[in-house]
Amino acid sequence: MNFENKTYVRIFNHKQNTLKMLRYIIKVLLTSILIVTISEVGKRNSIMAAIYASLPLTTFLAMIWLYLDTHDVGKVVSLSWNVLLAVIPSYVFLISFPLLVKSGLSFWIALFLSVVFTALAYWLYVMTLKYFGIHI
Repeated sequence: MNFENKTYVRIFNHKQNTLKMLRYIIKVLLTSILIVTISEVGKRNSIMAAIYASLPLTTFLAMIWLYLDTHDVGKVVSLSWNVLLAVIPSYVFLISFPLLVKSGLSFWIALFLSVVFTALAYWLYVMTLKYFGIHI
């Protein structure tokens, strides 16, 4: 390989790395904008924020990012099915948090306990699925 070819390869690799970094920055920005938007809408209208938060927007974005990064439809399909299975134990958080706050616990303690309960629910859920031969 002569000097000109080596230089071309270095320039090409640099452009590829720049594009990867740009795509990563776009991922972070779009995802951050989504979360901030839901939070800001929640200040004015909690029902609307709940509707936005309940939409599978993060899954939608994750599927797009995964496909753009891998061009592997099988991985995207697998992600979709696994998200469907993984949503079920998240209800523990959505139920326990408001109940704990309404019972008089502070926001932070209720949040912490809800996270602990949810982690235990996920662990129990995964163990139960494994018992039945389903691996997520």
